[in-house]
Amino acid sequence: MRLAGTYSSTSCFRLAASLTLAASALTAGAQSTASGATLRGTVTDAKGAALQGAHLALHNSRNTVQRRAVSDASGSYSFSGIAPGTYELDTDAPGFATNVKDAVSISDSQSIDLAITLKVSDINEQVTVEADASNSIAAQLAPFDARLDARSARTEINNHYIENFLSPIADYSEIIQQAPGAFSINSNGVGLGDSKTYFRGFPDGNYDITFDGIPFNDTNSPTHHSWAFFPSQWIGGVDFDRSPGSASTVGPTPFGGSINLLSKPAQAVQNLRFGLSYGSFNTKLYDGNYTTGNFGPGKKANLSLNVHRMSSDGFQTYNYQQRVGGELKFQYKFSDTTVLTGFAGVLSLDTNTPNFKGPLRSQIATNGYNYLMNNDATSAAYYKYNFYHVPTDFEYVGFKKEFGKGWYLDTKPYTYSYNNKQNYANNQTGTINASCDTQVAATKTLAANYACGTDKLNSYRKYGTITQVSQVSRFGIFRVGTWYEWATTDRYQTPQNPRNLALSALPNFHEQFWTNTYQPFVEYEWHPTTKLTITGGAKNAHYTMDLKQYADNGRTVGPLGGAAFRRNFASYNSFLPSGDANYRIRENWSVYGQVATGSVIPPSSVFDTTGTVSVTPKPSNALTFQTGTVIKLRRVTLDMDYYHTHFQNAYTAIADPNVQTASQYVASGDSVSKGFEGQTNIALFRGFSFYVNGTVGSARYVSPTVNGVVNASRGLWVANTPADTESLGVTYQRRNLDLGMFNKRVGSMWNDNSTFNQVVPIDPFNTTSLHMNYTVRGGRLLDGSKIRLSFNNLFDSRGITSVTPATKGATFVPNAGDSLGLLPGRSVTVSFTMGLSPRGR
Repeated sequence: MRLAGTYSSTSCFRLAASLTLAASALTAGAQSTASGATLRGTVTDAKGAALQGAHLALHNSRNTVQRRAVSDASGSYSFSGIAPGTYELDTDAPGFATNVKDAVSISDSQSIDLAITLKVSDINEQVTVEADASNSIAAQLAPFDARLDARSARTEINNHYIENFLSPIADYSEIIQQAPGAFSINSNGVGLGDSKTYFRGFPDGNYDITFDGIPFNDTNSPTHHSWAFFPSQWIGGVDFDRSPGSASTVGPTPFGGSINLLSKPAQAVQNLRFGLSYGSFNTKLYDGNYTTGNFGPGKKANLSLNVHRMSSDGFQTYNYQQRVGGELKFQYKFSDTTVLTGFAGVLSLDTNTPNFKGPLRSQIATNGYNYLMNNDATSAAYYKYNFYHVPTDFEYVGFKKEFGKGWYLDTKPYTYSYNNKQNYANNQTGTINASCDTQVAATKTLAANYACGTDKLNSYRKYGTITQVSQVSRFGIFRVGTWYEWATTDRYQTPQNPRNLALSALPNFHEQFWTNTYQPFVEYEWHPTTKLTITGGAKNAHYTMDLKQYADNGRTVGPLGGAAFRRNFASYNSFLPSGDANYRIRENWSVYGQVATGSVIPPSSVFDTTGTVSVTPKPSNALTFQTGTVIKLRRVTLDMDYYHTHFQNAYTAIADPNVQTASQYVASGDSVSKGFEGQTNIALFRGFSFYVNGTVGSARYVSPTVNGVVNASRGLWVANTPADTESLGVTYQRRNLDLGMFNKRVGSMWNDNSTFNQVVPIDPFNTTSLHMNYTVRGGRLLDGSKIRLSFNNLFDSRGITSVTPATKGATFVPNAGDSLGLLPGRSVTVSFTMGLSPRGR
């Protein structure tokens, strides 16, 4: 999807403004009648059947849309009056992957016939050019958009937004920050900590995050780490699906939705870029990116490479960050029907972030708003007692092939690892002195073991594959496939002396476990008419877990009667059907409805007990109903949805009434999340547009009883669920300039304590960002060179975003010992990028 350069010249704007009223905003394909060359052809599926209603967009070398067309009942399209030059032709149709024809060379008065065959769509395809193919200026300028073929509430975020309307330090949580209903806060500054994202009442761990369709998450629970795998430099777009998805949506927990991160697409033209960014908190980013363009015999190969180094002191005192990473993507097209893709990303993160929730009220009052740690070696808050070292890697090989007669194969084996080695002090107040030496060296009580520090490891390696076979016929698209994953994990926490890193003889816990995941699926996307799509299917989510828990100091499983370890085995299974429909009322107006199910298995901590677990808990399930509409007029886009999700919450441990030393795990009560979401973009004039989205909803506990006892939480709010959210944005995208200002407001919500729900009120808060960019475009030698200025929290808003209360009563009274999450202060970043392209030679 292209934003920069669209309607970027005065002549293009005047041409659009001079169209007659007969060219209705509800029809696509405004055509020039000027003399010149003609490009025509037919659009078909893999079996050769004509595709009506396919949208085509013809781009020149400056990525400006020159012509649009819509294929007719026979699949035919035609462009006339084309000036000589080299063009790119993009074709898009519901249920099919976007087809891109590069380097279409056209001579004066030439007549060219170009047939186009569309392939079956992968649900995790790159964010496409639908906005360009539709006759909507508003869609082309929209920072966030929805697809007309949407089958659920989805928001598409493209690379232009990432590179022009975000800080270059941003992570993926910042990319979706302005999306409907979503919010995340990083108290150390944009991209400078491990932020967590919330939407629709779902916390991190209750939704999938994928990269190029591959789920990534921790093994002990399906949570994520925004700072450890995929920096924004590697992300080319985001497909944010706020639903459990369809049967072919795989992952450990599409329970609440899927945040699908997408790598940058292959570029046909060679380019070399070097970037330097410097900003507040002594933040530095050095970035290099090289794309080869198509090369080799037949121009079938393509390679891109990115390396970067980021360091920062952070907004919070002594919360230092350093990240070094490299990413490589290779693509080889054996033919138009056979493509091989390889990706590898390696990253190393070092930080002084502590393990505690945040600064205390008393510390903020005494030391200032940005206080977190200090430089006093006798203090428990000494920054050198708290440090992470986290290396990660992520690799996959993708292979796509068309076998003929409408059959396709798409397989993607992968591996990735996470090795979080963390050391931290156990307290954030008080002193650490020589007494820690004897506490760790001697045999002490559990309380003494907790007095000083902890040596922690969370390490895992995964191997997996996602394979899908599809068949396209005149009736629709059949999909069948499976996701399989095997993981090995090693985790421990051992008491430690922060002064000399000496370890206690026994850990607080130490476990190794192995996990197998199977998710076979089948679905059919039926096309009874060119306007109606009905999809139904099911998947079976099956997991096995084999745990080895070693004897410890009594914190978790205890001495185990002298045995070295204890084994636990668990098996979980969920059958998950789904169904949805999309109806195209007009070419630029569609409606959809969906019913879908999701599940999430209990974390490995259900086995952290001194006795046995007599009853293995079942997976938590979610049932979602939603309906919505997408409209794309020439100068206005609008999409709205209503959702209702009934979901089971986390498990709690109770004593087994039949086995004295055993525990049972039972659900803690169900919740219902429901509400309205909407977003619109209005193209004003000459590149200006106005974007707004809003949500109004609730997430409340609904179970009358829990474990046979009246549920005191019934009717109360789920934590971190705002009553409303709003985003406002004004952008200017014309010629070489991209300017944007965005404001995110998060409405009132509640935090819990460990005993009671809906205890701590959190007042509304909002932040504003401002971004200004000038980019060299148009095929010059310095193509891609850019100067970029970003302001985050422009008005330096101060606010409390979360509270971990010091007291656990049913009524909250602010306490000096409360841990606070806070908005980070204002930050400014200036960036210079030099681009070199042989097109200018």
